Amino acid sequence: MQPYEYARYDALGLRGLMAAGEVTPAEVEDAARRALETANAALNGLSLPLFARPLAHAADGPFAGVPFLLKDGGPMAAGVPFALGSRAIRHAVAGHDSDLMCRFRAAGLATLGQSTVPEMLLSFATESVRYGVTRNPWDLDRGAGGSSGGAAALVAAGAVPVAHASDGAGSIRVPASCCGLVGLKPSRGRVPCGPDLGEPMFGMAAEFVLTRTVRDAAHLLDAVHGPGVGDKYTAAAPHRPYADELTAEPGRLRVAVTTRAWSGVPVDAQVAAAAERTAQLLERMGHDVSEAAPAVEWADAVLALRAELSAIGAAFLSGPRPPDPHLLEAVSRQVIAETRGLGALELIARLDAQNRVSRAVGAFFTRFDLLVTPTLAQLPAPHGTLRYDDPLQSVAGWLEVMLGYGPFTSVFNVSGQPAVSLPLGHSAEGLPIGVQVVAGHGREDLLFQVAARLEEAAPWQERMAYAFVARPTPLACAAEPGA
Repeated sequence: MQPYEYARYDALGLRGLMAAGEVTPAEVEDAARRALETANAALNGLSLPLFARPLAHAADGPFAGVPFLLKDGGPMAAGVPFALGSRAIRHAVAGHDSDLMCRFRAAGLATLGQSTVPEMLLSFATESVRYGVTRNPWDLDRGAGGSSGGAAALVAAGAVPVAHASDGAGSIRVPASCCGLVGLKPSRGRVPCGPDLGEPMFGMAAEFVLTRTVRDAAHLLDAVHGPGVGDKYTAAAPHRPYADELTAEPGRLRVAVTTRAWSGVPVDAQVAAAAERTAQLLERMGHDVSEAAPAVEWADAVLALRAELSAIGAAFLSGPRPPDPHLLEAVSRQVIAETRGLGALELIARLDAQNRVSRAVGAFFTRFDLLVTPTLAQLPAPHGTLRYDDPLQSVAGWLEVMLGYGPFTSVFNVSGQPAVSLPLGHSAEGLPIGVQVVAGHGREDLLFQVAARLEEAAPWQERMAYAFVARPTPLACAAEPGA
């Protein structure tokens, strides 16, 4: 199997070829390694050299032999180093598998490497001093989004069909939007977070994957969902497999749409138009569509995110060795300093703000089934736009910059609803535009029903990134912008 052949299949497609005996897992792995080496040379999406052999995995799982990447987001797989994109974390190695990693292994995913992230996973741009800039396969001068930017770039380039991702303020959906992928943030409690964490970032973070197709996302959620032993939060179990929702009709839905950010920041006209077209498409499908949005106080949403930052800072401070501030980037130093000085009453105020946002969003979904918004407010940003390592940046100033770029996603981390970014738009410049669809807590089934219908009505699979492994022109040429 050649890399250009391999890259055209999604995860289920590759598994089907292996199950039918048309290719062997070894042939798929060889094609994946070559594709990853070529794509990474252009995109810089790997944080470590490829593993000498895939991490152990079940040979009979539903994704047995499908190439996969982990995110450098903290201890995931026993024996695998991690750094959270930071020079301040050195020689850290996971001592055991996370619950989610156990399920990835049981599903048969063949983990070949680890993807890049921004430092502390705190940016919507995957640009760190440790790893450098990760480039967008649609335009090498633009970012792949963050914090799951390395995963997104390599999936969008066809180097792997699926990759691990996590989302604390939009870190699955933002890279999905930048790179033309399907990015689902599951409901709070849908995917296990243990055993080392009880509530990642006070319950505002979730882990899952990035894919190129809706069906891969549905089948993968079937493989990994459900609480781990002792998890603090749980989501109601689905009535049937998520894969069955791909062909199920959702009935007539109450759909709200907004292209106005709660913060009031401007939204690019092309981005807004993509969300509006999606709402019109849903209306033509027979759904009741109206303009509406949750009554969220933006100041509360930002204050709740400050609680997340303190959780990240505390994780750094509670490690075996306090981070050397000289090895941290500018915003990271500010987050660490703020965390050190945070008092109990101030932290409680931030958690109270989370409660107010959660109540407002929950009330909204008693009146509507779905909400449609842009994923980002802008097209994928040129490198250097977000300035994480700007020494003049404060924590408040950084949040203003980051959330000015991506104001639509973090509210649903605070409140815990499932949300998916779908690549339903394309700009005049040839860049992907994501549209976010949000449902009530625990309603991933509804998201899959609607996402599958949208994928049929406005298919994106034939769009091919500039730096895509299966392009007729060799990808190696893409290492030079404009080549």
